Amino acid sequence: MKNNLFYRTFKNFFRTKSNKDNSSKGKANEKDRLKPSIEDNLSYIKSALGNSADLSYRIIQIGPDNDINICVVFTEGLVDISSLQDLIDSLINKLNPNDLQPTGKEKNLVSALRQKAITVGNAEEVVDFDTLITNILSGHAALIVENHPYAITVSIPGHERRSVEEPQSATLIKGPRDGFTETLETNTALLRRRIRSANFWYESKEIGRVTKTKVMIAYIKGIVNEEVLQEVHKRLDAIDIDAILETGYIEELIQDETFSPFPTIFSTERPDAVAGKLIEGRVAILVDGSPFVMVVLSLMVEFFQASEDYYQRADIATLLRCLRFFCFFIALLAPSLYIAVLTYHQEMLPTQLLISLAAQREGVPFPAFLEALMMEVAFEILREAGVRMPRAVGQAMSIVGALVLGQAAVQAGIVSPAMVIVVSITAIANFCFPAINLATSVRIIRFAMMSLSAVFGLIGIMFGIILLCIHLCTLRSFGIPYTTPAAPFILQDQKDVFFRVPMWAMFSRPRLISQKNTIREQSSPTPKPTSQKGSSEV
Repeated sequence: MKNNLFYRTFKNFFRTKSNKDNSSKGKANEKDRLKPSIEDNLSYIKSALGNSADLSYRIIQIGPDNDINICVVFTEGLVDISSLQDLIDSLINKLNPNDLQPTGKEKNLVSALRQKAITVGNAEEVVDFDTLITNILSGHAALIVENHPYAITVSIPGHERRSVEEPQSATLIKGPRDGFTETLETNTALLRRRIRSANFWYESKEIGRVTKTKVMIAYIKGIVNEEVLQEVHKRLDAIDIDAILETGYIEELIQDETFSPFPTIFSTERPDAVAGKLIEGRVAILVDGSPFVMVVLSLMVEFFQASEDYYQRADIATLLRCLRFFCFFIALLAPSLYIAVLTYHQEMLPTQLLISLAAQREGVPFPAFLEALMMEVAFEILREAGVRMPRAVGQAMSIVGALVLGQAAVQAGIVSPAMVIVVSITAIANFCFPAINLATSVRIIRFAMMSLSAVFGLIGIMFGIILLCIHLCTLRSFGIPYTTPAAPFILQDQKDVFFRVPMWAMFSRPRLISQKNTIREQSSPTPKPTSQKGSSEV
């Protein structure tokens, strides 16, 4: 995996980190401990944050004689104000003076406050500035006590967050309407609502030297492939970057193949889709600030599967899935076949159709390949413009632009009507895939297939398909063949590939994904109607 000479050369060429940076990294990681003085600690925090305008603090006095000073430090906009007021009120008005006397295992006043006085949030005792500042910038309120080199951080996040809405990139007719948001806590709760097992575990990591982005790893203990889980931890721990702003950062850093148009990591906005894959034994990676959740390992066939396939009857789901595979070949090969047949293999067309196409192309000044290339580029421009334009006019602009452009091009004699039909069908078929990243891959490969067909005809198309199959068979997703269960062929896993069998027949998990606890149903009886006595007499 990633051990070829070309990859190492490319990686070393773009690596900008020097040995000097590595030597200074150890000094930067040295943690400075808190001081007993509030003034010293507050001065250090202000200096570290550059006297940031959103940093706020308040000094309060508690104790029997108001002789204990506590400085409350927080970041405006990141904490819940009502919870902060409750915290300060409990310290000033509701705290029993006897609770401030350390007893038993409470080694200092800070421990006494954490165990007896703080009634909101999750309290954590902190001894170094690095952890303290990170918590303050993560929605915690810090309590710094005079004459104690310790502090307490209380988690009371209250920043603005988007409500749970229907995903925009994966809409369904039948199924749940909730989707992930940019808030990590909301996303973990959406998964926990669907998987209430005690074996459903979360593990937390912090990635990014500047952003310190929180990343969660979700899996079901006892079902997950332990080797894949260890590989996920290994790849995430190897990431050394200044910022992680979205799942795409991590996806590009941990994927198996960099130079491949096909996605080897599945990402979605749907909690139900992630929950279904976790039950199969996969690992989910959630990134704070992103509504997309990554799932590893991923197989090519999964990009043709929609969540709706499992919410309706098996025969309907099978029909729709076969339609998606058919649309895949249309989106990939339709322009190439048109170019090859019209340029090199006219004898394959019926006479009437050949005469009609020849009449349409009589005034067209460009060869079929250049004609198709211009139309494909024009549609790509319209597609991108429709996405980037304001939502109110984007859809209308893309539709009107396509109609006007196609009609004008035909009337001007630049392209033939048949070419407009072929390119339009190709563009429509490209939207039939549930995963948008697969549609992007098809769009890239389509131009390569068009070039091969323009030079070699149908032989070039067959050569391109062979190269494509070889490339797919060499891909791996966290060590598992990308084309599983087709290559290698696994008979028992064919129940959910090109067709979907009824739920009562899907009693086992994929063999290469989950290697233990592979049985989903202890028994899978075929449903049969019960006979009623005397029904024939009625």
